[in-house]
Amino acid sequence: MQSRDTGHMPLSLRQKLSYGVGHVLNDLCASIWFSYLLIYLHSVVTFSNRMAGNLMLIGQVSDALCTPFIGYESDRTNGFCGYGKRKSWHLIGTICVACSFPFLFIQCLPCQDNTSDIAKFIYYAPFVVIFQFGWASTQISHLSLIPDLTDNEGERVFLNALRYAFTVISNLIVYVTAWLLLEFNEHHASKATPDAPCNGTTSSCPLSTNAVDSIGSSKYMSGNGTDGEEGEDLSTADGPSFRNLAIMVVCLGLMFSGIFHIGTKEKSKKDIHGAGNKDHCDDQTEKTPLIGSNSSVNTKKTMSWSCWLKNTQFYLIAILYMATRLVVNLSQVYLPFYLTDTLDLRKQTIAYIPLAGYIVGLLTSFVMKPFNNKFGRKPTYLIGLALVIGCNVLVFFIKQHTSYKEMFAFAASILIGAGGTTLLITSLAFVSDLVSHNTESGAFVYGAMSFTDKLSNGVAIMVIQQLHPCTGVVCCPACAPFYRHVLSLVPGGCALLAALILIILIPQKIGHRPCALLAENSDDSFPCAASSPAINTDDERDVKMMNNCASSIHVAS
Repeated sequence: MQSRDTGHMPLSLRQKLSYGVGHVLNDLCASIWFSYLLIYLHSVVTFSNRMAGNLMLIGQVSDALCTPFIGYESDRTNGFCGYGKRKSWHLIGTICVACSFPFLFIQCLPCQDNTSDIAKFIYYAPFVVIFQFGWASTQISHLSLIPDLTDNEGERVFLNALRYAFTVISNLIVYVTAWLLLEFNEHHASKATPDAPCNGTTSSCPLSTNAVDSIGSSKYMSGNGTDGEEGEDLSTADGPSFRNLAIMVVCLGLMFSGIFHIGTKEKSKKDIHGAGNKDHCDDQTEKTPLIGSNSSVNTKKTMSWSCWLKNTQFYLIAILYMATRLVVNLSQVYLPFYLTDTLDLRKQTIAYIPLAGYIVGLLTSFVMKPFNNKFGRKPTYLIGLALVIGCNVLVFFIKQHTSYKEMFAFAASILIGAGGTTLLITSLAFVSDLVSHNTESGAFVYGAMSFTDKLSNGVAIMVIQQLHPCTGVVCCPACAPFYRHVLSLVPGGCALLAALILIILIPQKIGHRPCALLAENSDDSFPCAASSPAINTDDERDVKMMNNCASSIHVAS
């Protein structure tokens, strides 16, 4: 059966699944990066809050700077050695990620006990940069394949939902594995030294410094016999758990990347663009026929990067996508700190409480297609915003001495899981709608969206870490309210920003290129030929819309 929109055969289930697993390596690594890197650097490597934040900032800025370059090159190049251009960049990214990511969670190899934090920082920084370049290369090439693979709106939504479903599954794998590794490490440590007292100076202590005493007096000696018991807090002794976690997910991710490269067939440039691709806007006058002799085939006009920069919707969708990513990523980064430092729960909660949220997120991803079809993109996104704001309100009111605080933490995780999934899938569908038929510059659009995402996340984390009330490695009493405010107010503010942009977009049709844009340089040509219709429209309506734009340009001239 042929696709109603394009005349091409719909994608088979094998093709869809092969595409869906192509981002699993990135998803596994990103889950560890956002969930555990900051707390690993602080509790295991014993970096200060500011030093850990600066290292994450380097990573996010590197990703942000690499993203538009990779997007531009991915659109411009033809691939390597006859390989598809998107899959070529995906392969490069996979190699870079696999060769660099494990070293981030392996304690500094040449370092000694007296090695300074600056020296450790210099050691980790190159691995961070290489990892982020590879991550961006894989992400942009994978995302920009969606418009290349199909023009059908339903298939695009399904590919986005499938992609996110595997993202959720990847997070589930990470959290379950982390939970098991932390439990095993704690059990192994307790068996190795069952009777060894911890006096703050011996190697049996989680931290072999007198800082343990100050930790106990300020944070863990809460008078609660069940929380914060000795041996249940993250320390340098948990280093092997994080190392094993990183190595295991890279091996698993490489297996899925192989499935993607074997099972996904990238269309050739000729298949996608017909007569060929141009690096500028199409030269067509208002007298040029908008369709050929076959009335079912549209004449698609290309969009270069400069054309996108003249499109108002491009900026609105970029802000919406940025706000969405800030909500999800900042919640993921600071939830472990909130659980251990604000609520004073045992270290295993940083695995199984987020796990509950991602299970709900996985279930939510399966209903995104019917939800989008029944209610539309914008109402669906609004539902996601309501769930996220509900989570932020709940987090704000849960404190260390709140009764049933662990149960309420589960509820907050479930809300952000369902809401975050809804926001991410729908925002990616917005981006796909924005690209519409202009797949020749799709990687630039996705690269620009990711640029705003990565840079804003890096700056936000750095600012939050700079504002941290505790100056040393040891958590002070001010940690508890600080992380509660961060996890509730910052994502909540980003959700309100997304709501404002959504209100602006409500009367607009995503993917429509206004005739005013076409008329700017209408002397003899369609400049940024954006009259190509939004996806999934009838040919008769497409032709009518394009002829209306052509008439408007003729009058403006």
